[in-house]
Amino acid sequence: MPAPNADLRRCGFEGVVLEGADLAGANLSGANLTDEYLARANLVRANISGANLTNANFVRANLNYADLTNADLTHADLTYANLSGANLSGANLTFTDLTNADLTGANLEGANLANATFVDAYLGGANLSGANLWWTNLSGANLRGAKLTNAKMNNVMGYEP
Repeated sequence: MPAPNADLRRCGFEGVVLEGADLAGANLSGANLTDEYLARANLVRANISGANLTNANFVRANLNYADLTNADLTHADLTYANLSGANLSGANLTFTDLTNADLTGANLEGANLANATFVDAYLGGANLSGANLWWTNLSGANLRGAKLTNAKMNNVMGYEP
């Protein structure tokens, strides 16, 4: 396994099992992690900006304060993931499952969250300004203190202003 704070920019990880890996502080910017299994991985303060994380499995992963700016998380599984304080500005999270995820204070400004699932997720204090929430499922989600300025909210399930 790579050491914490490793520089893994633009790396491909095809076929590598990263379940439970300690990648805290690692630089994975631009990496291709499509279809990778990162369940229970420690990615605290990792730089994953611009990475391709399509169909990746991050179940119960710790992404606390991770930088996921402009990352592609289409169809990713982030159930029970810790994304508190994470920067997801401009990220693509279409069809992503964030059921029971913790996004306390996360920055999702301008993110594409169309068709994402946030069932019972915690978004307290999150910034969703300008985010696309079309057809998103927010059933049971806690949005206390979340910023929704100019968010696109068409056909959102479970949201009551």
